[in-house]
Amino acid sequence: MSNPIADPGHGHSPAAWTAVVIMLVAIGLGTLFFAMNIPALVWVCAALVVVGLIVGVVMAKAGYGVKGPKYVAKKH
Repeated sequence: MSNPIADPGHGHSPAAWTAVVIMLVAIGLGTLFFAMNIPALVWVCAALVVVGLIVGVVMAKAGYGVKGPKYVAKKH
């Protein structure tokens, strides 16, 4: 059984969700552009994956991460 006090939240934060959505869309589009043989857009999507990671880190440092002051945990 998990300890609710020590549970870090498993990434259920606005920062994590935003980063994952940006990266998921970029990977999906990159796969589509790869299948369509459009290498320039594949590289743009690869750059968007990195942008998603940066956005997640910046949002976490701004307080929207699991342990940030602007994060409010949901009751389960």
